[in-house]
Amino acid sequence: MQNDIKRRDFLKVAAAGSGLCLAGSGMAALGANPAAPKIISPGCRKSKVKVARLFIGTPTGLWPKPNLNLEEEVRFYKAQFEKMKKEVADVDFAVDELVTSPEQAATLKERLAQVDGVLVIHLNIGISAILHQIVSAGKPTIVFAVPYSGHEWCSFGSLMKQEAGAKLEAMLTTDYRQLAVAIRPFRAIHHMREAKILNVTTHMPVEYCDAIKEKFGTETKQVELERVIAAYDAVDDAAAKAEADRWIQGAKEVVEPSVQDVFKACKMALAFEKLLDEEEATVMTAACYGSMHKPLCQAYAYPCVGFVRLNNMGLGGICESDLQCAVTHVLLQGLSGKPGFVSDPTMDEATNSIILAHCLGTPKMDGPDGPAAPYKLRTVMERQEGVVPQVFMRAGERVTQAKLVGTDHLIYFTGTITDAPDIDRGCRTKVTVKIDGDAEKLWKNWTAGLHRQTCYGDVTKELELFCRFTETELINEAV
Repeated sequence: MQNDIKRRDFLKVAAAGSGLCLAGSGMAALGANPAAPKIISPGCRKSKVKVARLFIGTPTGLWPKPNLNLEEEVRFYKAQFEKMKKEVADVDFAVDELVTSPEQAATLKERLAQVDGVLVIHLNIGISAILHQIVSAGKPTIVFAVPYSGHEWCSFGSLMKQEAGAKLEAMLTTDYRQLAVAIRPFRAIHHMREAKILNVTTHMPVEYCDAIKEKFGTETKQVELERVIAAYDAVDDAAAKAEADRWIQGAKEVVEPSVQDVFKACKMALAFEKLLDEEEATVMTAACYGSMHKPLCQAYAYPCVGFVRLNNMGLGGICESDLQCAVTHVLLQGLSGKPGFVSDPTMDEATNSIILAHCLGTPKMDGPDGPAAPYKLRTVMERQEGVVPQVFMRAGERVTQAKLVGTDHLIYFTGTITDAPDIDRGCRTKVTVKIDGDAEKLWKNWTAGLHRQTCYGDVTKELELFCRFTETELINEAV
């Protein structure tokens, strides 16, 4: 039922029996439910990323200087990691050693087989034979080398072109924060292998699901409507009302939805959390415009608030049973620590821009521990039903839009948000993005359907590394 009740009317209802006091912007509770499941890091429930951190050098190396104290160098690098401890809090350095000979490196291969990736820190000259032993383990490997570490850098490019170096990359830099960047593709590989996506639908694309499982390890599972309804019915009404109060009090305005609409949406949101907990899953989607529109959305509640809430919590909620966007969400969240925004884009060549629009918007696009964007509570625009947060993202923010198509191609482009339009055309949440590249080339190159997944930040480098390590073709659609 549509109502024209505004925010002040909601607050009268919400205030009764609700002693909630939301900190800061009034959004703190939206992504920080005390009963929420603990996660290792955004997008991962089960285990830490396993990384081999190998410091390689030779006691006889004469460059950058004779008698370099290798143990002192190791201590220096570990101090750099300590400065970034929040960024690597989810990392288990399962193999963490100073390696000074090819023979020692050879003894590590069995242990390297158990890690997600290998980070090699180049200390001095004479390490080529050691590095060859490490890359022969066949694990994704990144060499970090500062100036003066040795002359071997001039052979890295050649090695990368060989079969032996197919999963080798290098960072030649004095920016020690790149040590954390180097781990991001390992994290994404780990997250995708441990991810489980629940799909509320009457039909599963079995061939696609099998292919994703085989290549990346990502599991997908069909969830029956009856199980969702049972979880919905089991949610305590008081808990659902408290959740509704939080959303109402945090909103700039409640435009169309009724009090009961918000209550039902929040009851469904809590049911989704319960289902993900039961399955140890990380992402949920539903055929909200297909087989679930009448029996779920119209009969009970639209899933939108539930999806947004999962995104806020560091998990994932994806519209319209779009499994390709769900898998891309896992990937981008692994690389950036931030949720994605599914969109139906429309183009504007006049400003070299693309407008990314979808009714469902996530306030915590900076991740569960980041600030929250302002929002209004609206109906789904096309249906004039349900409840969605219309989110106003930040102008000036760099973004990456991507989609993993099948298992072998990843299409993407980058840009900068210039506006978050609040107009009565298109879906509720919208951002105008000035494209890095050419708008005409982008729309002419556009393939694989309308939807894409967008996250804050330019993660081009991270995508390049991930795609190299997983033998996935990376295609920039805007050039």
